[in-house]
Amino acid sequence: MRDRPKIKDIAEKAGVSVATVSRALAASTLVTAETRQRVLDLARELDYRPNVSARNLRTRRSMTVLMVVRDVGNPFYLDILKGVEATAREAGYAVLMGNTENDPARETEYFNMLRDGHADGMILMTGKLPSAGDWNHLPVVVALEMIEGSGLPHVQVDNVAAARGAVEHLISLGHRRIAHISGPVPEPMSVYRREGFRLAMRDAGLTIPAGYEVRGDFLIESGEECCRSLFSLSDPPTALFVANDEMAYGAVHELRRIGRDVPGDVSVVGFDDLYLSKAFYPPLTTVGQPRSEIGRTAMAVLLGILAGGSEGAEPIVLPTVLKVRGSTAPPLI
Repeated sequence: MRDRPKIKDIAEKAGVSVATVSRALAASTLVTAETRQRVLDLARELDYRPNVSARNLRTRRSMTVLMVVRDVGNPFYLDILKGVEATAREAGYAVLMGNTENDPARETEYFNMLRDGHADGMILMTGKLPSAGDWNHLPVVVALEMIEGSGLPHVQVDNVAAARGAVEHLISLGHRRIAHISGPVPEPMSVYRREGFRLAMRDAGLTIPAGYEVRGDFLIESGEECCRSLFSLSDPPTALFVANDEMAYGAVHELRRIGRDVPGDVSVVGFDDLYLSKAFYPPLTTVGQPRSEIGRTAMAVLLGILAGGSEGAEPIVLPTVLKVRGSTAPPLI
């Protein structure tokens, strides 16, 4: 039976020390990118697999990280998880997904798992810390959501600029009566997307009529309800900027129910570019977020912290792109 490859085998082939190989496999910032890539390539070539039990005893680590989300059923998180897992696997870590369902008790439970050593680090995507306890000293990276004043490292997009660009697209088509279905304000991500909407309207010299800003909760049903509210107005909008794709789906469903054509009567723009948005009818114009890259980047930052590095004070901001599809067109009037 062939002996299991060891770290020293990789070190001999790479011409580096065993310590350097260990650091490279843990994504330490003390190893150059070129050396780390050479080590990873050799590990794959040799089919190296870490002896997790021995390493856990030696390092007192679980070699597991948590990715904590609001709703595990939301397809938005799948590409992020793929990115997290791809980077974690290279460093010998497993990824567990935690589902909070916005329950404060469950949020605290996952932080306790981290504090008690059942996981080594956390990628947090709920946008909030438990209200009780001091959690800032734990290895946590906030992805996409924002926790202002936490001091934690963040990987995110520029929600203000992305929302502003989406609304500017509607304005460029000739729309003037544009409404916004926001996420759950006052959560920062929802506030920033609303701010982008307001800035675009202000810069174009357009007023926002009373009732043209309605608050949802990122779920399809709230998109339907918010759209129903907007189209009960005496002078309803000709275009909607919706803070995420799920609510945009709900808005389009409601528009069809009341006999409004999309985009003939009403244009709709979403935010997220879920995989269903291209197959939706009509295909949804939406802000695309680099979800897989967000996952890879957040995990790389977490690995750096676990390897003894210090997290940067400034958030890492990744680019978005507006995907123009069939749900937007010039207004009829």
